Parts: sequence; structure tokens; C-alpha cells
Amino acid sequence: MKSLFILLPFLLPVSAAAQSVWEKPSTADVEAAAGADKDNPRQLKEDPKYLEGAVPEKDGKVVWTLDVDVPGKTAAQIYDTMLKCLTDLTKTENQLEGSCVALVNKQEHIVVANIREWLVFTDKLLVLDRARFHYTLIAYCTDGHLKLTMDRLTYRYDEERTKFGTYVYKAEEWITDKEALNRSKTGLRRASAKFRRKTIDRKDYLFDVIREAVLKP
Repeated sequence: MKSLFILLPFLLPVSAAAQSVWEKPSTADVEAAAGADKDNPRQLKEDPKYLEGAVPEKDGKVVWTLDVDVPGKTAAQIYDTMLKCLTDLTKTENQLEGSCVALVNKQEHIVVANIREWLVFTDKLLVLDRARFHYTLIAYCTDGHLKLTMDRLTYRYDEERTKFGTYVYKAEEWITDKEALNRSKTGLRRASAKFRRKTIDRKDYLFDVIREAVLKP
């Protein structure tokens, strides 16, 4: 017991020093820690427009949808515009045999176009890299509104460059988030990257053209 009393004065400073390193965190410290991820986002290796969520799926299928309010126009007027717009599309550069307006329903104001075209990745001197790109556009026209879907996307690749024949890819197997993004979702996998980029670019261009056409006075 006597030894304990002798050691006590020497133990107290150590105990006090140990206790002093513990303290309640300040509000500022908590907020700073919570915002650390925002201050240090993941380093993206690709334009965000091509990353997570850029290729939507519905019931396991790749489907893009364009919804446009068209005030003051009837379903018949929008139908006429879309019939002309999709017919004109099938006659543009890079279209292939079989690209056509396949079905129409005048009563329900629906237009279905099966598009067959070249999707060009590189077109330079002595270098032409492209794929046959097939997809379906369906325009649903109602009073004051257009709904357009783009789906059933497939690619036929390497027809002209390999002795092993054509590679056929479905969008669901090739350009979805699951198939095309790297593990960290900061970039694209090399094999399908150009397909995903060019498909998204083509979709954006088509939707812009169609939106402009249907909204034109």
C-alpha cells in the first residue's frame, strides 16, 4: 500500500495527459468530414455524358424515350410531321438498304421506322472503321404531345476487316452500364467504348432533329 502512495504522484501526469487527447468533436469538424467526398470527387476518365445512367434500360432492354410537349398541335398534325421526318431520315447519308418507314397507324397516329445505317467510328485516309447499326424508332402522337422511343439496337461489325466474319452485338450485351463501364464507373471498357459513345451521340442528334421538327410552327 505504501508503494502505491509513493507511485501515485508519478502516475497522475500520465493519466491526465492521456485524458487530454479525448475531446468532443466540433460541429465544424463533423461538417468538414461529411463534405470530404464532395471536395475530392472520383477522377473521371470519360465525359460524364457517357457514364452511369446514359444508357437506360426498361424490362432488361435498352430503350431511350423522347417526350415533347407540342402546344396547339393536334395528333394528326404531329403524325404528319413525324411521318415526313422519319421518311426523310431514311434517305440521309449513311443509310443502308432496308432503312424505311415500316408501319403506320393513321387512326392511332403511330409511325414505326426501322433504321439501317452506318455508324462511323473513324473515317480517315486509309482508315475506315464502322458498323452496321440497326434500330427502331416509334412515334406515338397525341394532341399536344409526342412520345418517341428508340430501341432494338444491334451492331454488325468487322464485315470488311476480318476473315472470321461479322460480329453481331445487341445493345443489351454491349453498351449497358453493366457491360460498358469499368469497375469504378469512372470510364468505359475499351472493347465497347466507341460503340457506346457513338450510339449516345447519334441518339442525341436524332432527338434534337426530331424535337426541332415537331416544334416548328
